[in-house]
Amino acid sequence: MSQHDPVLWSNWALFANLLPRYPQIKADLDMSNAVYGLAVAAFPAGAIVAGLAAGAAIRRLGSARAAVTGTLLTGAGILAAGLADSVALFAGALFLAGAMDSVTDVAQNAHGLRVQRRYGRSIINSFHAIWSIGAVAGGSMAAAAIALGLSRGQHLTFSAVVFAIAACVALRFCLTGPENDRAPESDGDGDGLVKRSAGPAVPGRRTVYVLAALVLIATAGTLVEDAGSSWATLYLSGSLQASITLAAFGYIALVGAQFVGRIIGDRLVDRFGQRTVARAGGLIAAAGMGLALTVPTVPGTILGFAAAGFGVATLVPAAMHEADELPGLKPGSGLAIVSWLMRLGFLASPPIVGLVTDATSLRAGLLVVPLAGLLAFLLAGVLQPRHR
Repeated sequence: MSQHDPVLWSNWALFANLLPRYPQIKADLDMSNAVYGLAVAAFPAGAIVAGLAAGAAIRRLGSARAAVTGTLLTGAGILAAGLADSVALFAGALFLAGAMDSVTDVAQNAHGLRVQRRYGRSIINSFHAIWSIGAVAGGSMAAAAIALGLSRGQHLTFSAVVFAIAACVALRFCLTGPENDRAPESDGDGDGLVKRSAGPAVPGRRTVYVLAALVLIATAGTLVEDAGSSWATLYLSGSLQASITLAAFGYIALVGAQFVGRIIGDRLVDRFGQRTVARAGGLIAAAGMGLALTVPTVPGTILGFAAAGFGVATLVPAAMHEADELPGLKPGSGLAIVSWLMRLGFLASPPIVGLVTDATSLRAGLLVVPLAGLLAFLLAGVLQPRHR
């Protein structure tokens, strides 16, 4: 485990603790599917608004301190969302949590790239696997809290305190020194990483096209993640009438399988190349969730979410890594653009799925998952093939 991983783990564990509580919150606040979709879209909306401020926070505080500060404030927002007694307060708290999560996300990736440069080889999929561990831990904690009959206030206060302590302790083990410790760029590949050659930072037409495709690939990954976080519990407990405890395992299965995909992702990419891995993953996500929606059962749907999570496991890390290596861009610019714009998927997905659900059914709304898998399959050609 690298030095910044505990911060990454604790940040998403906070949000995952709230997700299985969504059906209760939706019922308590008497929200329709469309209103619910708009309310939970406040989280990515906050992330988009605050995303461009992440760079300033990193320059002022350093990537490690910015990540930990964002984690503490995210926990406060999550707790406020869980205790909200109106739709407006619920959405406002999610907006705050999303804004702070955006700062944390960029800061974590910036710090992770520093660690990767120290390692001298690609380990980005392993970094993102830690995010999945946090999601599984948080979702499991929430399922246990529900089974034990803990109130939302008791449960979310406990998780906020536990992960705040974890983040503060992790700060002691993060890298110190200036953020801009990138080694001089060259064309060599002696350390196993592809480096950009020096040249004018003027992106050409192909660079713009590839960057747009990378944003869409990353967005496809976030669409699947959002479907699991926002709708899996509701679909299993509502449409398929699973118990609330069992329904929580739709999301847990998705992020658990995503973790497995990311743990083995670096080895798969080294052997087959980013392009082949992304194409195969897109097909797995489309086929697995497509079959689950065609023949809806509780076990089949949980397996479908697992297939979707496994299939998209490497999409966001691949898009970020490829964007950071694009020629004609300043170091970090491609990563920042992809990180910011992919959140549009999180912003657009809940309202769209909610509107489709109110007009037809949640089963139809969840078709966004296999469609995202097909999108990744079609655009994966911009990723690097296997190096011979």
